[in-house]
Amino acid sequence: MGGGRGALLVGLPVVAAALSLLVGPAEVAGVGETAAYLLHLAGMGPPLPVERAALLETVLWEVRLPRVLLALLVGLALSLSGAALQALFRNPLVAPEVLGLSAGAAAGAALALALPPLPVHLAAFAGGAAAVALTYGIAYARQGVSITALILGGVIVNGIFTALLTIIQFLADPFRLQTIVQWTMGNLHTATWEKVVSAAPPILAGSALLLLARWRLNVLALGEEEARAVGVHPERTKLLILIPATLVATSAVAVAGIIAMVGLTLPHVARLLVGADNRRLLPVTGSLGALFLILVDDCSRTLAAFELPVGIFTLLLGGPVFIVLLRRRLLRAGL
Repeated sequence: MGGGRGALLVGLPVVAAALSLLVGPAEVAGVGETAAYLLHLAGMGPPLPVERAALLETVLWEVRLPRVLLALLVGLALSLSGAALQALFRNPLVAPEVLGLSAGAAAGAALALALPPLPVHLAAFAGGAAAVALTYGIAYARQGVSITALILGGVIVNGIFTALLTIIQFLADPFRLQTIVQWTMGNLHTATWEKVVSAAPPILAGSALLLLARWRLNVLALGEEEARAVGVHPERTKLLILIPATLVATSAVAVAGIIAMVGLTLPHVARLLVGADNRRLLPVTGSLGALFLILVDDCSRTLAAFELPVGIFTLLLGGPVFIVLLRRRLLRAGL
């Protein structure tokens, strides 16, 4: 794939984010009125009435912009984490939710929501890290990590942390229970600048580490002996990938809840576009994930009179896409 097309894919989320500022309930701030306000701010249009300008300023800068930025960050985090984990374990079925990472982060964050003194980000990271460590420990044997055992271990760990999440919901204060239930569905409607500011540093830092280390994933794909031959320590490199992948995914879960299928499906779509070279695959996957979640969130807040959780949309859209990709893979393999 050419550099121009790759640059276009990376730049699309920025364009989508800018256009998403125009999207919202028409009776509050329609596309035309919002565009006229933005043109005036750019010095290319007449001013709006003071009352309408004040309303549009609040809607744009306090409601829509933090939500769009949070969608971009969460989409980037989940898709990039999924691509890195799939490359690390050399299995296209691996994703944050498959390894139990999402369920562990959800249980930790729900505990923090039920007990407010606990910091949500730290609790989510601790829960996600514990889930990944437990899954890895189950799958690890003297000969290395068995992919089959990894998937089965992820299913078991996912069930354990889902049970813990249910217990937390059962014991939580009724006033906090509704918050926890809505949060587990995957939501962006509670986006605030505080959430953007808290999520941006770990997501951007972890994403940068994954992108800087993506060439090591190509080396690991050759096998552990070959990696050692070129001076790459396999176990150390796995931690170098696993820790930031866990950091970005748990940070996304902490601010947006459980948004499934993004980390599982988007790496497959990117692989069809740019191939399996992780030097190109990871940045394109992150870009597609950010673009996908921005567009899905636009749909969730405009298609109906009421707002559906964005996690429901990602399941409804990502599930069929993954089935099609899986069928194509099976047909090509002659199965």
